[in-house]
Amino acid sequence: MPKPVFEVDSCKGCGRCVSACPRKCLEMKSELNSAGIKPAGYKGEGCVGCGICFYNCPEPYAIRVEKD
Repeated sequence: MPKPVFEVDSCKGCGRCVSACPRKCLEMKSELNSAGIKPAGYKGEGCVGCGICFYNCPEPYAIRVEKD
C-alpha cells in the first residue's frame, strides 16, 4: 500500500496537504516538531498514492509518497 512519509522538521504547518487530500487521510498532529510547529501527518490508512499532498506542499522534500 502507498503511504505519505513526512519529514516533520521540514513541515511548516500550513495544512495545504491536509486540505488537498481527496481521501482525507492526512491530519495536523498534536505533537510539535523541532521548530515548535504542529506538523502534518498520515492517519495510517486510506492513501492511494495520488501524490496530491506532495504537489500542494510548498516545502521541498517535506513529503514523499512511498509505494510498495
